[in-house]
Amino acid sequence: MKTPVKIRKYSGDTVDFEKDKLIQSLMNSGAGEDLAGQIADEVENRLFDGISTRTIYQMAFKRLKKMRRTSASRYKIKKAIMELGPSGFPFEQFVSHIFQHDGYDTEVGVIMEGNCVSHEVDVIARKDNICHITECKYHNTQKKVSDVKVPLYIDSRFRDIMKRIASENGNGTQYQGWIFTNTRFTSDAKMYARCAEIQLVSWDYPMGKSLKDRISDTRLMPITALTTLTRREKGELLDRGIVLCEELYAKKPVLTEIGVARTRLSKVMEDLDELCSL
Repeated sequence: MKTPVKIRKYSGDTVDFEKDKLIQSLMNSGAGEDLAGQIADEVENRLFDGISTRTIYQMAFKRLKKMRRTSASRYKIKKAIMELGPSGFPFEQFVSHIFQHDGYDTEVGVIMEGNCVSHEVDVIARKDNICHITECKYHNTQKKVSDVKVPLYIDSRFRDIMKRIASENGNGTQYQGWIFTNTRFTSDAKMYARCAEIQLVSWDYPMGKSLKDRISDTRLMPITALTTLTRREKGELLDRGIVLCEELYAKKPVLTEIGVARTRLSKVMEDLDELCSL
């Protein structure tokens, strides 16, 4: 029996390479079973003990991009979320769109008065008599995580806001504190949030309602997932407040305005057509 190759995760831990997981992740991106198996075979033949998961991803992505660009866009979604920088504002807009997809009216960057001080809230989401007061913690690297200090701080802000609302006799609205991050929370952060009744959403937490799950359910694709745009072009679109592929699809003339070369324009349009028609 062949000895499994040991691969190194972002955390530094080493685990056995599981070919089936790679095939499934490729298929989840829209690659057919045959193509996913072919790419996994090619990657497996180039493995060596100690190879990083990042290198494995890059090999698979490079091959998938050559074979099926829109599948490559979906395959790189985690990296695409990390490219919603350098500021965290595009990530806040992205979270706002997730709430909107669930029927909420949203506002980004709202000043709410607390009992002691004023607070800038990243995203306010309202539906019926429910109001989610949401903080967004964006990181541009997987190595950065949100520890217990984050929910501690957010809990104190939420309590200050709620004390002010209570002093004004409220309005029958049910308020809930939320924290979204594109990386992960430490175990202490999760423990405190459960105790304080704050809702946490990270890339893979909670199961079934994680950021990854929500993106999969809503089919919302950030423009940073497009493989046919340069980093500069994506930055200009984000500066113009265009975060989603569907927003860009509705404003296609902006591609010419930001200087997308005519030789690539048809490919960008083709990818947008496919990604936005899902």
